[in-house]
Amino acid sequence: MLPQVNAKRLAETFTTLCEIYSPSRKEGEVAAHLTALFRDELHPTAIYEDDSAARTGSDCGNLIFSFAGDPQRTPLFFNCHMDTVTPCDNVKVRFDGASFTSAGDTILGADDKAGIAMLIEMMRVLRETSTPHAPLELIFTTCEEIGLLGAKNLDYGKIKAAMGLALDSAGVDVVVVGAPAANRFTLTIRGVAAHAGLHPEQGVSAIQLASQAIAGLDLGRLDDESTANIGLISGGTATNIIPEQVLLHGEVRSHCDDKLQQYTDRIEWRFRETIDSWRDNNPGAPALPPMDWKVCKEYPSVKFDQNEPLLALLNRAATALDRPITHRISGGGSDANIFNGHGLKTAILGIGMAKVHTTDESIAINDMIRTTELIISIATS
Repeated sequence: MLPQVNAKRLAETFTTLCEIYSPSRKEGEVAAHLTALFRDELHPTAIYEDDSAARTGSDCGNLIFSFAGDPQRTPLFFNCHMDTVTPCDNVKVRFDGASFTSAGDTILGADDKAGIAMLIEMMRVLRETSTPHAPLELIFTTCEEIGLLGAKNLDYGKIKAAMGLALDSAGVDVVVVGAPAANRFTLTIRGVAAHAGLHPEQGVSAIQLASQAIAGLDLGRLDDESTANIGLISGGTATNIIPEQVLLHGEVRSHCDDKLQQYTDRIEWRFRETIDSWRDNNPGAPALPPMDWKVCKEYPSVKFDQNEPLLALLNRAATALDRPITHRISGGGSDANIFNGHGLKTAILGIGMAKVHTTDESIAINDMIRTTELIISIATS
């Protein structure tokens, strides 16, 4: 029989974490709280803060807490991120005995402080009961919410385990075994400025060119593996000036790397084709400056087959609790994508958080208990 989770203590730990201010790049107070707690109470064999802050812009680095375990067991890591989205200033947690919410004018922070609280409770239970467990590493990253920056700049040479779980998804008894790769693109279209009332024929509207190109694009869900979006557009200087420039930011995601490249290329081609067609159809018009197109690989995909040792371990842990585990494919990205890109097999575990990134965010205490029981079983299987 597995040792029991202390529900009251778990709730108090979670509340304390949520009420610490920690938007992206301001995780320092949470990092200091965790470092003191682990050092003074849980006594890891090693505490390490990397130097990623110089590259992420955070006020602290990523944290790794290492715990020795049974050398006959496969080493594991668990990952959560320390930052939250906004609004997160002066969070006040409300708990009605069943679920946690904020006071209503901020997010709660279950994403991802519920996961952190569960890992703390797991280590407390294992320490108190002297339960044998695998060698463990707890990895807490910065700046996840603004582009997975902490994970992208993590010191991977310090991680000994080759597989683990990121506690960062909705649902309970759910594991995400597939997530897409993503490309992020920025595009600048340049027209020609002119007075919109006096000499409009002397100008070329960059916004109009962009609009014509966008109208011919397939966006949203492209197929059962792929999506595309243009999420930000800015341009122009005044209503009486033909807009000389427009800047667009977008993304393409796909579970298939070939499709990711094909759809990204198709978007670029559509914009270039629109501009070239305008030139061909307006031979006497002012010359257009070249278009500026930039693409960067945002993160690689997560792909697991059913024979992965990590999934076998997870299934054994769930069987010990007499509960099923649901495998799910996600459309989002997380630290797990980056970890997998560095050769660390990382699945994403649902922890029960709901309506994340909104002021209606919530999580149920029973779901937190249930997930903590599962990670204890994983660590001890």
